[in-house]
Amino acid sequence: MKFKPHDYQAYAIDYILRHPIAAAILDMGLGKTVITLTAIDRLLHDSFEIRKVLVIAPLRVARTTWPDEIEKWDHLAALRYFVLVGTPAERLSALKADADVYIINRENLTWLMRQDRKYLDFDMAVLDELSSYKANSQRTKAFLKLRPRLRRVVGLTGTPSSNGLMDLHYEFRCLDMGERLFRFIGQYRAAFFQPDRRNGNIVYSYKALPTAEKESYDRISDITISMKAIDHLKMPELLSIQCPVTLDEQERKRYEGMKKDLILALPEHEITAANAAALSSKLSQMANGAVYADDASVVHIHDRKLDALEDIIESANGRPLLVAYWYKHDLERITKRLDRMKVPYARISSAGSITRWNQEKIAVGLIHPASAGHGLNLQAGGNHLVWFGLTWSLELYQQTNARLWRQGQRETVVIHHILAADTMDERVMKALDMKDKTQSALMDAVKAEWEEVR
Repeated sequence: MKFKPHDYQAYAIDYILRHPIAAAILDMGLGKTVITLTAIDRLLHDSFEIRKVLVIAPLRVARTTWPDEIEKWDHLAALRYFVLVGTPAERLSALKADADVYIINRENLTWLMRQDRKYLDFDMAVLDELSSYKANSQRTKAFLKLRPRLRRVVGLTGTPSSNGLMDLHYEFRCLDMGERLFRFIGQYRAAFFQPDRRNGNIVYSYKALPTAEKESYDRISDITISMKAIDHLKMPELLSIQCPVTLDEQERKRYEGMKKDLILALPEHEITAANAAALSSKLSQMANGAVYADDASVVHIHDRKLDALEDIIESANGRPLLVAYWYKHDLERITKRLDRMKVPYARISSAGSITRWNQEKIAVGLIHPASAGHGLNLQAGGNHLVWFGLTWSLELYQQTNARLWRQGQRETVVIHHILAADTMDERVMKALDMKDKTQSALMDAVKAEWEEVR
């Protein structure tokens, strides 16, 4: 297929060519893969500035999306590539092969850094989903070992600092080795943050200073390009709907009783990041209708969301629905209800199920946000997405929505949110609506629940 770049794509390609260090914040649907590959091809075969490129991506994206894009476009026919996935022997064989581009999944980056140095002579690297390079992660530590050997590096993401401004430090340290946002996280914190919640000398969370966001962005502006899909593409209309459900008196009593027991069981009644995350998970489960007990058994609370889902399915009148769930017991309860309704369904988790969905052969597709984030195009199979249970991750929330709301979608996309009234659901939805998925937002939500109990 012949590649005719849009103006914004040509600009992005040129930007990567002109910047040895480049952070490309490109919204989903803008073609960041073909943009990057085009720049790589020109650097390899036109200017001869590089000779060996490492692409690091999420597993499915490494295995399919990058190879498929190379094979798809005529102008990339000269690119020789190998994919470093599979068994250690298969990965090593691919690494030893002669190629221009080597594609590896993030989880195997630590394995790569243990190989003979003669195979690590890359002069350019691409970090697909730069936002996944966080503090103390193995992939971050591994890449920082490789970074000094690289002449060029490109970071790709649609959602930078999705969990708060603090995330920017490690993302950009991977790019410029700490030149702009300091080498060490402590230096970055000292410059742009102040302690928020603390107990004596122990600081549980930090709050950004009023000028932190602007100053951080100013520091990285010389190597960063940012584009939003809605500014450059003809996007379908997006309609967001809240579908509230109300617990009856007995269900509410059980929910509130369990919430009280959980909160009062907090050690010394101190809200820390660790117990806030655990407590939020429990409260979100209860809002969905069931919760894991300490012995891993499932405690049933209500079926209000299942009833609402049934109503949505019936009102869809045969149109395909994509249903996002978070917890395993939610999946089990949803499938039992669908079986009772005699509605055909499938988990969207394999190439075969993706194909069948896009062929409109699946009435209800069940999808987990963590597996729906990258390189998954589902817009051909339907235009309705139902959130049975929400996630705190703004990144996963937006990327799951973007499976349907993207270029190529022919219909208005409708996002249904089934929310249990007066539960954690409402606090999570508010945080997502405000684009405020941060640790502090989570802790504020849990603290509010705690104050209600007290």
